[in-house]
Amino acid sequence: MARAEVRQFSCLSDNFGVLVHDPDSGATVAIDVPDAEPYLAVLSETGWTLGHILITHHHWDHVQGLAALKEATGARVVGPALSRDKIAGLDDTVEDGDTVHVGPWEVKAIATPGHTLDQISWWFPSEGIAHTGDTLFALGCGRVFEGDMEMMWASLDKLARLLPPETVIYCGHEYTAANARFALAVDPHNAALRARADEVAALRAAGRPTLPTTMARELATNPFLRARDPGLQRALGFEGADPAAVFAEVRRRKDKA
Repeated sequence: MARAEVRQFSCLSDNFGVLVHDPDSGATVAIDVPDAEPYLAVLSETGWTLGHILITHHHWDHVQGLAALKEATGARVVGPALSRDKIAGLDDTVEDGDTVHVGPWEVKAIATPGHTLDQISWWFPSEGIAHTGDTLFALGCGRVFEGDMEMMWASLDKLARLLPPETVIYCGHEYTAANARFALAVDPHNAALRARADEVAALRAAGRPTLPTTMARELATNPFLRARDPGLQRALGFEGADPAAVFAEVRRRKDKA
């Protein structure tokens, strides 16, 4: 039974901050630091002591608050080995398949390049939660900036294969409403997607976040994960095509949307 307490909160204009806390050991982990102040506010409110900061990738909107949060808390910072020269303040680095031991947790580092080459998704298997940075979003995925389409598809497919369907997924941004509108345009006959889009619209109208999501929900509704689905392929005019090619077409359309 998962025991972790997770606090998700807004940072900057559309980023999320995330803190994961174990009530028994007192271990607390931050994932990415778009801005230090919201993290320090939640730590003050809860009385939690931050021990580790896990970084997903080097983009400024995920690390610009890192120095201030590290200085204020003394937390140990772990990030991708590929960005040891890009992210100031790293104490330890990881590569694909490495494990970070934090309190009672064994946190798995999953390399998911494409958005950036250094992107790491963090998985807490015992807690059934993961943070996918800017690789997998609710109903979407990150833009392909440093990798290529085949690399990004391989990373998304990897997450779909590794993470159990019930995994609760956190990510870097609140993009779900725009993602839902686009998803309906490319996968219009997906009843689960239509229902999800209605739910997203209601959440945003109420000023509530659309995250976290689950892998099961994304597999049913996220067009970037559904490149093998015959219905989506038909809607795109890509019946029987290689899934990587289908994904690339979806991503190209989103880039132009």
